[in-house]
Amino acid sequence: MTGDTLGDKSAPIFFSKLKLAEPAISFAIEPKSRGDEDKLSTAIHRMLEEDLLLRFSRDAQTKEFLLSGAGQQHVEVAVSKLKRRFNVEVTLKAPKIPYRETVRAKADAQGRFKRQTGGHGQYGDCKIKMEPLPRDTGFEFVNDIFGGSIPKNYIPSVEKGIIEAASKGYLAGYPVVDFRVILYDGSYHEVDSSDLAFKIAGSFAFKKCMEQARPCLLEPIMNVEVNVPQNNSGDIAGNLNGRRGRILGMDPKAGSTLIKAQAPLA
Repeated sequence: MTGDTLGDKSAPIFFSKLKLAEPAISFAIEPKSRGDEDKLSTAIHRMLEEDLLLRFSRDAQTKEFLLSGAGQQHVEVAVSKLKRRFNVEVTLKAPKIPYRETVRAKADAQGRFKRQTGGHGQYGDCKIKMEPLPRDTGFEFVNDIFGGSIPKNYIPSVEKGIIEAASKGYLAGYPVVDFRVILYDGSYHEVDSSDLAFKIAGSFAFKKCMEQARPCLLEPIMNVEVNVPQNNSGDIAGNLNGRRGRILGMDPKAGSTLIKAQAPLA
């Protein structure tokens, strides 16, 4: 394998592994034809064994396959190898940005699902409060039911309905994060209530709360460092400002300048 040491058994010498830089750029990659999906996986695996600077991963949120390398040319050479050696043609695209959604205000809503058909119907009814949480807190569900207005066995179904609705977003289809839901009341039917009915009621209540809770988009912001000749520092600072970046500081160092900034991942 790349990085192994070849030598004589009687005099084993092992050279230490090379320290390789982390990839600097990523592209979303997909095969041009559906039939090449299995071939792509095998071919990429072979290439990763040979080229330790390449990375291949799947973004959990956007569901895209990402090919990462030391630079654009490095990734393009890997793509041409895929075609030449393994007969797999792929397309490269800029990766999707994993935005999130959140809420900025408290809300209170009722979700009721009622369907009457011949025989058994469906009935679920829940009342919830929603409130924002600090950034990176995630999702919190609080069961505040007293007096059995909703039986205990249906409460997880309400939570499941809220989680599923939150994963699909409200504004633009991105997951909703950093909010608390308090389930405080509801009602049920001895015959018609079911897990499914309460799950749907939970999703209805979530959507109604989102209408009141001042939802907004969250954008990933990256910390950026650019090392640039002093003569060009103004151009780079202007370029970053033009990309909605924010300059945090400029440190001069022997003929060059280290620009520290924050900029949207987009």
